Amino acid sequence: MEKSITLGEIFLTFLKTGIILLGGGYVILPILQSEIVEKRNWLTLDELYDYYAVSQSLPGLIAINISIFAGYRISGKFGALAAVCGLTFSAFWAIIAISAILSKIVSNSLVQGVFWGVGIAVIVLIFSAVREMWSKSVNDKTSLLIYLIALCTMLIIEISPVYIIIISAIVGIICKSVRKKQGKK
Repeated sequence: MEKSITLGEIFLTFLKTGIILLGGGYVILPILQSEIVEKRNWLTLDELYDYYAVSQSLPGLIAINISIFAGYRISGKFGALAAVCGLTFSAFWAIIAISAILSKIVSNSLVQGVFWGVGIAVIVLIFSAVREMWSKSVNDKTSLLIYLIALCTMLIIEISPVYIIIISAIVGIICKSVRKKQGKK
């Protein structure tokens, strides 16, 4: 019989994620992959990537959105609430504590060095997330073509990423429909 996952376990797992989550939503993917896919087997990697992709296209913070989806999948509405509370708990109290002494902290050379180092680590984590998403998303000539067109459109025409996401989603639906019809024949 499979052990049920408690709300406390969900809260603590997302609390741990929130504590080490420096750099925002793009950094959460490798952290959650390690915590809730590999260590705990609460989600599959494909589920996590799906939640991440949807979270990017919704309003709000990516990290919060993905924690809602993951928590809900793990344990329903209360699981979503536990995940969000865990993820935001440390950041909330850190902001409260730092806001009182912010001006003194920012000018400190040691703190500036920490921010510089963390910035580099965040770039590495973002690269890791891109590499993982690339291997799952760009896996044939059609997806590569869609990627290249979307990238060139954003770089050359400077169109909003929102339109790129909507157009890419529509093209994806059309491509899947065409493939499905060809498979039935």
